[in-house]
Formats: sequence, structure tokens, C-alpha cells
Amino acid sequence: LFVGLGSIGQRHLRNLKILLPNIKIMAYRHSRNVPILDSRNNPVKNSDFSEYYNLEEYDSLKSALKQKPDMVFVTNPSRFHAKTAIAAMQAGSFVFIEKPFSCDIKSAREILLLEEKLKKKLCMIGFQYRYSPTLIKLKEIIENNVIGNLINGQIANGEYLPNWHPYEDYRKSYASLKKLGGGAILSQIHDFDYSIYLFGMPKCIYAIGGKLSELDIDVEDSVNIATTFNYKNSILPINLSLDYVSWPSRRYIKLYGEKGSINCNLNTNIIEVNLRENKKINKYDFSSITRNEIFIKELQNFISFVKGEDQPKVDVREGLKSLEFALAAKYSLKKGVPLNIELHN
Repeated sequence: LFVGLGSIGQRHLRNLKILLPNIKIMAYRHSRNVPILDSRNNPVKNSDFSEYYNLEEYDSLKSALKQKPDMVFVTNPSRFHAKTAIAAMQAGSFVFIEKPFSCDIKSAREILLLEEKLKKKLCMIGFQYRYSPTLIKLKEIIENNVIGNLINGQIANGEYLPNWHPYEDYRKSYASLKKLGGGAILSQIHDFDYSIYLFGMPKCIYAIGGKLSELDIDVEDSVNIATTFNYKNSILPINLSLDYVSWPSRRYIKLYGEKGSINCNLNTNIIEVNLRENKKINKYDFSSITRNEIFIKELQNFISFVKGEDQPKVDVREGLKSLEFALAAKYSLKKGVPLNIELHN
């Protein structure tokens, strides 16, 4: 069962039909505003959802869950993720929850408590960068101390919001609206997740920025977050920069150590390691990896999880970390004060 079929829901649906071509697909769509999209997010004209994807549509979530689906994909607007996931869990389904898996700590913890009550892990959170060979290689490089002790770093993610989904009015997108859980912090929560994957939870953060551009939205569009991690028993300052206005788009991780630096470009999937002593540049090129291949790997993990053959890379407890990090950043941004995350929680 797919709950919501925007661009990410349709991507997962197309990939699921590749991996499990004979599976029965159902869908519940509330607004039905997004057209059928091809693999490049171009609208497919004059097509009916049910016919195009060979699926059964339901008029309510309740009626769809009565069919006892084995898997439920929660790909509706962020604000409704937790409520939908809880209903699916209570129906006995395994649940794939697209990021962010909630917009508040209370409902996120309700999901965790429900798993504990059921004594069964049912949920996986959609953070596809955990399956990126580029990011996995970066973690290996820094853990092997290739550039010595890390001194500081920058993580940046910026893209012009109206270009995200050219088929729709950006002002109506979930990313643009507070009531749907939008804003640069929650919409770009991937960066919080992979900073935790690389360095663990931060100890202290300070966020500045807000609604700074002329975009017609009611959420923050530019945020800089100063963070402090305790990495390998040393203080590691990392700055996260997130925005809706960058042109051209940027997505990178830059790290500086005592022996050199690392530039990891997550748009091109190329890592360059610059070593000071011999002035050597080591290059790791994963540019042949397509974006969709990473989503395929993520979906393979979920299917294996449902079959009882594997565990999710990001379960509810792990996903809760990035949500705590992101919501602490939102709190710091709103109050204009530094924040100890442990105290905040």
C-alpha cells in the first residue's frame, strides 16, 4: 500500500515493480494533485493512475488498511508521516516511512513505544544516502585517519526550491508550508542523518538564518548551524549550511585534518583527498552510480527486512537521532540561542 504518490512515492513504486514485478499494489491518495511522473519527473499526459501503475485505489486509509497489506509506504506530506505509520503498524504491516519520519518528538517516540509494545520491529526510515557508495567510502577514509585528526568541516546542501518539482507550483509543495512540515531543516534532514552516521550525535548546536529570500513560502529557507561533535575523544566543529536558493545546486562534505583535507561532492559522487606531506591527491570516482541505484539498494534492504533476512540501516531508534538533531536546530533558530541537545531532549 502506498499512502501518497508524489514524486518520491512514485519513485519507490516504480522501483518496487522492478524488484517485485508480480506484487499487488494498492494506493490511497488524499489530495491527488501530483500527476503521473516518469523516471525524470516529467508528467505523463492522458494517463490514469490505476491503469498506468496497475494498482487498486482506495478512498480512505482505513479501507485500504483493512486489506491487510504486507508493506505500507508512507510517502504523504511530512506532517502526516507518524499518524499514518502508527495506523499501518496497528494493522500489522511493515512500514517504510519516508524522511522525516515525524515532525515532533512525541509522535516519533509513540512509534518507538508501539514497536516495543508489539515486541517486533516494523519500521524502516527512508534515508537513501546511507546506501551511497560515496558516503560509505568517505566514512572509511575518515575512520582510517587518512588526513590525521579532524580539525573542522563543512556540510552544505542547497538547491533552488522552484526547481525541485517543476511540474507543480512550489508554493503548494510540502517543503514550502509550515502546516505540512516544510522548511529547509526538516526537508533537508538527510544532512543531519549522515553527519550522525559519520561523527555520532553532536553535543551543542547554534542555528541562525530563517526566511531570508523572496520565495513565497512561510518556512525557513536558509540556515547555518554551528555544531560541536565529540569525535574520537576530540572536539570537532562542523558547520551545516542548508538552503532553498543555491544556484547551481550544491551538496558536499568538506573535512580538514592535520595531514590534509577531503572534498566529498555528493552531486558528482567524487571524493578528493589532498595530502599535505607529499602534495598528493587521491581521487575516488563513483560518478557512474546513478541516483536511482541508491534508492534501489534502499528498497532491497526494506524487502529483506520484511522477509526477516536483514535489519534496516535506519530503524526507528536510529531515525529518532536525526529528528532530535533537526528539531533542536529549529528550536535554536527560533529562540536565537545555542543549545545543548542532551538538555533539550
